[in-house]
Amino acid sequence: MKEKINEFLELWGSDLWESTLQTFQMVGISLAFSILIGLPLGILLVLTRPGKALGNKYIYQILNVIINIVRSVPFIILLFFILPFTKLIVGTSIGVKGVIVPLVVYTAPYIARLMETALLEVDRGVIEAYEAMGIKTRHIIWHVLVRESRSSIVLGLTIATIGLIGATAMAGLVGGGGLGDLAYRYGHLRYEVDVMYITVILLIILVQGLQSAGNRLAARLKKD
Repeated sequence: MKEKINEFLELWGSDLWESTLQTFQMVGISLAFSILIGLPLGILLVLTRPGKALGNKYIYQILNVIINIVRSVPFIILLFFILPFTKLIVGTSIGVKGVIVPLVVYTAPYIARLMETALLEVDRGVIEAYEAMGIKTRHIIWHVLVRESRSSIVLGLTIATIGLIGATAMAGLVGGGGLGDLAYRYGHLRYEVDVMYITVILLIILVQGLQSAGNRLAARLKKD
């Protein structure tokens, strides 16, 4: 058994390591940009709802429709649909660099919707108390809305990150790199079953680790 493991690692160890790093790279960069876009969008969705501080039904409806349209498109279709846009932005449509744009386009609206849900859970009475004291809206956003919903935001981001990992695996179909690409090229096309099993196990470990870490952080923030 030990000999088989050593033989496998000698044959595939470097490829597995490189693919794992590529997956982390895709997830990390895409998640960072998605949060930068999704969090403000989620806040805007909440503030522009009818009856809220910046209530504007036109802006809200436009944002709502755009987010729903993007979220309704499966990632693999979106990946091919925006290939010209991806090439225009980053100069290529393949490799790790080539899947960052579609990953962000796919994930940012999802994060925006999760942020909207988390922020709407904040007790309206708390917000009204701060408004009655004359606190400006921008201060209420960061010191009340975001602070009070930190636990839900962390859980939402955990879910989004896990979904993003699944999307990076699908990106392997177009040579996007990462564990999905390794599983597709060698595990599926070349019938290297061991490679397929190991990549699946690595993805399961990654997802379980992220979910556990997210749950612990959310529980800690909820107590503070």
